[in-house]
Amino acid sequence: MVKKQAKNVKEKKQKTTQKVNIKSLHPMETLLKTQEIRKIKKGEEIEAEILSISKKGTIFNIGAKANAVLGEREVKEILSYLPYLKVGDKIIAKVISEESKEGYPVVSMQRFFDKGKWDILIERKNKEQDIDVLCGSYGKGGVFIDFMGIRGVIPKIQLTEEYLNNPQKIEGQRIKVKVLEVDKVKNRLVVSQKASVFKISNKDLKKKFDSIKEGQKYKAKVLGISEFGIFCEVNGVEGLIHISELSWEKVSNISSYADTGDTIDVYVVEKNRNDMKLNLSIKRLSYDPWEDIEKKYPKDKEVEGEVVRKEKYGYFVKLEPGIEGLIHSSKLSGKEEFKTGQKVIAYIERINKKLRRLSLILSHKEKPITYR
Repeated sequence: MVKKQAKNVKEKKQKTTQKVNIKSLHPMETLLKTQEIRKIKKGEEIEAEILSISKKGTIFNIGAKANAVLGEREVKEILSYLPYLKVGDKIIAKVISEESKEGYPVVSMQRFFDKGKWDILIERKNKEQDIDVLCGSYGKGGVFIDFMGIRGVIPKIQLTEEYLNNPQKIEGQRIKVKVLEVDKVKNRLVVSQKASVFKISNKDLKKKFDSIKEGQKYKAKVLGISEFGIFCEVNGVEGLIHISELSWEKVSNISSYADTGDTIDVYVVEKNRNDMKLNLSIKRLSYDPWEDIEKKYPKDKEVEGEVVRKEKYGYFVKLEPGIEGLIHSSKLSGKEEFKTGQKVIAYIERINKKLRRLSLILSHKEKPITYR
């Protein structure tokens, strides 16, 4: 009975020892049991699987006799990638030392650092996942942002209402955004704060975008006003009424056409399928005064107009809303001094309907010889 118990204890001890030995096997021994050991050379690029990643360092399985470690110089650089890398990810690494003093191969992730950040952006865009960015200053294009050294922009229209009318408030903040456009060749990165906050899906946006027709009239909500136009939203799709599409007349004050929060009628001029945005117009909902210009203002017709501005090359005269003609300086004696708002009598010299240009010549008792 005692011999049998001793035998069981011995067998149990052997099994325990075997388990411990298997767990404590050197990576080389483990690999010998599972796969052929790979011979590595300095300068070689190999596939490396991340076994652990932290602020202290990163360890890779490269199929060699021992696991590889990340070079000391790159340990700090990888910190900004921690939210985007995980155990099990495979990357291309370069062998910079076949065996360090500690007995481990050392690899570099420089190729990943050069290209990997763009791959992350593309992957996040395709999966509609957020990224973290640092907001910089506000310019004409929007709020500039930084993503691991890549400079991008949040268009003003892609800000939430809190920052839409005061985008400078977001400067210096680290926020989550969704990737709208990413192009390494063009070094272009466009992101949206609003899409992240309101969980806007690109698939849903595309459905809404596809349902909108060019050449049709829609109701639009005014999101904001800038120096170059009015930002709107049509059925959940964003668009811009450029200053040139507000009126047939010259526009001097954009804010006189709408206020933030207003609902206005717009005409869809064009759909930009690359970024799913709309080019909108207000003026195309009204009659184009240039439509019958040649019939209404035939050559040599005498007209009365109002001087609206003076340029180096002559005076612009308004004949009616949306129709202005130019009295070129070459047709003047040089003694004329017209004031804004002054009425003048002139003749139609010529019209270019395609370019929307109308030339005038002052009315005289006798037309100058150079007129014809």
